[in-house]
Amino acid sequence: MDLVKSLIKYLAVIVLIIWILKLWGVDTAALIASVGILGLIIGLGAQPLIEDVISGLFIVFEQNFDVGDVVVIDGFRGTVQEIGVRTTKIIDVGGDIQVINNSDIRRMINMTSDLSLAICDVAIEYGESLERVEKVISENLERIKNRLPSIVEGPFYKGVSKLADKGVFIRLIARCDENDRYQLVRDLNREIKLIFDENKIYIALPQIIVNEPQTFEAKGVRKGSTNVFVDEQKELSKHIMDDDK
Repeated sequence: MDLVKSLIKYLAVIVLIIWILKLWGVDTAALIASVGILGLIIGLGAQPLIEDVISGLFIVFEQNFDVGDVVVIDGFRGTVQEIGVRTTKIIDVGGDIQVINNSDIRRMINMTSDLSLAICDVAIEYGESLERVEKVISENLERIKNRLPSIVEGPFYKGVSKLADKGVFIRLIARCDENDRYQLVRDLNREIKLIFDENKIYIALPQIIVNEPQTFEAKGVRKGSTNVFVDEQKELSKHIMDDDK
């Protein structure tokens, strides 16, 4: 509740100043009236400041995020370090601090409002038996869960996520706290690699298939005999625009 503490501090200073002036015999009522007029003039030029303070109050009372939450604001991802009267401070994993005016916080994603998803995609060779791989995974899910305490829910085998040139991609997922998500992805990758090594399941690698060029004879076709056909087709279709133009 840094914002509330800041407001209390500022109010306490103002009350203390008024009390001291009153002890000195200063007409505080007239002073407050004068300050009110001056404040109105200054307030017209301090509208952004007022917007920041009001926005800060909404942040505190609506509790969309709090100190310690992981948030994404305008593409900057980090942990909320401080919510002040005018600004909010966010620190990322590299230690960089982003100071954002409270009134500028319009779109925000709170990554810690719910459990996050750690995804592990791994490719196996097309020649590998998918059913054998699935059997090995089913026998080791409990082992993975026991070895990775950051897993809150799961892990689960989600099936084949993609058929790619490289191989058959299978997917495992687990739910965890946002602060543990990236490390859990790395840990899941490690556990799957160890399990595959134990069971001689090979992870697919990029492959290049080289074919020796072959020469085919055009039997029954006289060389150049199709030129007329090609020219005829070009003429007949020249009014039709295609993608290659």
